[in-house]
Amino acid sequence: MRTAVINKRAGGMGLISGRKAFQRPMAEGVKLLNAIQDVYLDENVTIA
Repeated sequence: MRTAVINKRAGGMGLISGRKAFQRPMAEGVKLLNAIQDVYLDENVTIA
């Protein structure tokens, strides 16, 4: 999550999540991906 916020504030348009999501149990991985997605959809997280 922290990395996604930093990336978006730096002007990034996406995040490579790979292993961090897909090597966890499915429910936990989906929760992580949804949280990352929420960061990029949140209009309150803007370029620093």
